Parts: sequence; C-alpha cells; structure tokens
Amino acid sequence: MAGRDDRKSLNNQADFKVGVDNVIFSVDTQQNRLLVLLVMRQKEPYLDYWSLPGTLVRQGESLESAAYRILAEKIRVKNLYLEQLYTFGGPGRDPRESAYSYNCRYLSVSYFALVRFEEAELIADGVTGIAWYPLEQVPKLAFDHQQIVEYGYNRLRNKLEYSPVAFDVLPEEFTLGELYQLYTTILGDNFSDYSNFRARLLKLGFLSDTGLKTSRGAGRPASLYRFDSEAFALVKDKPLIFI
Repeated sequence: MAGRDDRKSLNNQADFKVGVDNVIFSVDTQQNRLLVLLVMRQKEPYLDYWSLPGTLVRQGESLESAAYRILAEKIRVKNLYLEQLYTFGGPGRDPRESAYSYNCRYLSVSYFALVRFEEAELIADGVTGIAWYPLEQVPKLAFDHQQIVEYGYNRLRNKLEYSPVAFDVLPEEFTLGELYQLYTTILGDNFSDYSNFRARLLKLGFLSDTGLKTSRGAGRPASLYRFDSEAFALVKDKPLIFI
C-alpha cells in the first residue's frame, strides 16, 4: 500500500508530450542568402506568430518519422540533409503547460535540414503563411523557436567545417566558385579567401574533375567537379578540413 510520500511523488511526476520541430535551411546562391523556412501558426498559443514547422509525435510513430512527415507536409524536395539537433524541454517553454491542472510538460526534439533551394517547392495546402526568411530577418518566433534556430545555425556551421553536407544540396556537377559561394553565404565572407579554399580542397583529393567546363555567369568557362565520397572517407577525420 502506497504511503503518503509515495502518493506525493506520483502526483509530482510530469506528464510529457513530445513534439518535433524542424529547422529547414536553404541557400539562395543567386542572392547569397541563407534562408530558414517558417510557417504562421493558425491557432493558440501564439496565434498568427511565425514558427518552425512542427508537430506532436503520433502514437506508434518514431521521432524521425514525425520529422520527415512534417517536412513532407511543408516542402517538396529531392535532395536534403536531415539530422537530429537537440531536445528542448525547459519548464514553461510552452504556455499550454500552465493550462492543465496536472503537471504537463511539452518537449521538442528538434531536427535540422539543409535543402536545395532551386528544387524546393513550398506546400501551402491548409496554410495561409509559409515562407523562406533570410536568417538575419527572422521575426519574433513562437515558443523558444528563436533559440532552436540559433542552435541549428551553429550546428550547420560546424557541419560545414568537417563534413560533406554541402554536397547534399549542390548539383551533382558544380564549379569551385559555386561551392565557395555556398560556404561564404553560410560562414561569412572572411572564413577563407577563394585561392586558399580552392588549393586546400584540391589538395585533399575528394573532388573529381569531370573534364567538362561550364559558361554559367560572366567570365571564362569554369571546370566542373564531382564529389568523390570514397576519397572523402580517407580524410574525413582531419579537423577543420575546409578552413
């Protein structure tokens, strides 16, 4: 028979509701902008506030499946990079916690994605507001989504320094100028000058010259390269290989 302390302990246990929120980034290489996808909330709490695409996890659904489901409901894209980011569960992060007479907590398991801007098609079915926002122009967001965006941006920057995530959203064949532009858009113009960037990447040996050239934009034709995943595996443990 449970004693008073046992009953008190049970009453103090939180009832958790688990959701996922996706930080979906893309790079508009035409205008050199890093973008994040936002949707406008259609109900309380935070009615008419912009927020990250999110959902509560359904019965029998995995976290990753929920992340892919909400992604598929908001955007159509062939190439993307999706990774679990962090779990946000501070008390009071969701106003609905105080609306219950019992101890209810809302957790958010966040994911971040990087998608190819030119191929991304936004889905507006049932949503009056969905838009790409330049990272520096993100408005005040619902819940703690500003914190999630900042966390996702830091993760993206770190991933670019030591992983081939950029090649998931570049065309299969690309110029070194296009690759450099993607990096400077995310990391900033001062992360490396083009000559050093080009020399370091070519020395590492995981870019294969196709022997073809392209006349994209002004200037003389540029060589087209492909990413060689097998060659990258030989250098993947080197720190900060792109810096």
